[in-house]
Amino acid sequence: MADNWSTPAFELPPVGARIGPFMSRTWLKTWWNHRGRGDLILAEADESLLPLVVDNGVVEFAGEADLTDYHSPLGSPDAPALDAAMPDLRAGSLLRFDSLPAEAAAGITAALRRAEISPSIEEHTVTAVLHLPESFDEYLAALAKKERHELRRKRRRFDNEAGPARVERRSGSDAVALFARLHRLSAGDKGAFMSEKMEAFFVGLHKEAGRVVDMPVTDSGRVASAIFSFEDASGYYLYNSAFEPELQHLSPGNVMLSHLIERAIEQGKIVFDFLKGDERYKFKLGAEARPLYLITAKVPS
Repeated sequence: MADNWSTPAFELPPVGARIGPFMSRTWLKTWWNHRGRGDLILAEADESLLPLVVDNGVVEFAGEADLTDYHSPLGSPDAPALDAAMPDLRAGSLLRFDSLPAEAAAGITAALRRAEISPSIEEHTVTAVLHLPESFDEYLAALAKKERHELRRKRRRFDNEAGPARVERRSGSDAVALFARLHRLSAGDKGAFMSEKMEAFFVGLHKEAGRVVDMPVTDSGRVASAIFSFEDASGYYLYNSAFEPELQHLSPGNVMLSHLIERAIEQGKIVFDFLKGDERYKFKLGAEARPLYLITAKVPS
């Protein structure tokens, strides 16, 4: 069982295009330190890396599906690292590879067929990806007439009642603590999600894995929401968010998202990725569904 986090294979590009931080060394190592269990296998072969976890007879990508929005092999498109891992896997084990974009699913499928394994492949969820134009005016023009009108109306109302919003990027323990506090004010499962252990995971992501916390604030300096995200040269990846319930009547979620989209366009980003989930608001804001696939199979005897 190999667990060499220092391997340079983590510098290989993911087979799946524009998948954010989720297959990076820092992301996966932080996840492993806070959430991991079972045995870790960092399988390498022929310019290919597959970070796997084996637990109770199930072989999966490192990074549980509820917290890791994309999985993908790194390096070679046909994933020869899976061939290298097969001798270490117990016969009869269940292979369960989730959250795969189409190109990553094709690589895993090819590797399994080389091993004479017939996998089951199904679409099991989507991410919501907004492809950004060159200007915010172009973005607004591309929205449906009703959605464009509603977004402009909500922005005007917010500005009239709370003052013009601005986005501040904050860092450090206080920023994550405020994000967690707002999260716990949410109703139902969303509020219950932010346990002390989950907050520690977010602290780790912020400190060790370079996550950012964007806080849209009102003209008076009041924090309207907290957006826990990742960005790189081409994309902004919205991982989690929470807003101030007392401002709910001003639609802080959509208003603040529109400001983040506007900023991403100004910075020359190509995509604004809302990540997993098919919530309607994402598509009203112009996102398109990106299918993710689940591949299952059995290790042969």
